[in-house]
Amino acid sequence: MITKKVLNPNRIRRIDGGFSFIPHCFLTDGFLSSLIQKEILLYFFLILASDRYGLSFYSYDVICSYLEFSMDDYVEARDGLIEKDLIAFDGTLFQVLDLPETPVQSPPTKAVLESTGRGHRPEIQAVIQQSLWGTQGD
Repeated sequence: MITKKVLNPNRIRRIDGGFSFIPHCFLTDGFLSSLIQKEILLYFFLILASDRYGLSFYSYDVICSYLEFSMDDYVEARDGLIEKDLIAFDGTLFQVLDLPETPVQSPPTKAVLESTGRGHRPEIQAVIQQSLWGTQGD
């Protein structure tokens, strides 16, 4: 058994002021692995920016500036977190919600499909067209 000891007793983490807390089950129950990178960044930002009720009111342009997101990145991440029941948003105010019982899995996004090699239809289309043109010229 591993014995744990505090490495730096002068720097023990405590929560003062804002809430900024992520439960351990976020990692162990699969919530983290259910998110794409942009959703993770936005979720962590909203946790850091929220009060003890999980509320924050940063505008999309401030969020995009901090996270270096395009508007499309922001909308995709925000909508993904809403679909996964991790946040609520009323158009102005965000609320980081208590975690649902289990992670909500959503279908892969266009960005995920393209990064994994699935979704490269233009390449497949080009191969088919090349093979058809090649046979037509014979």
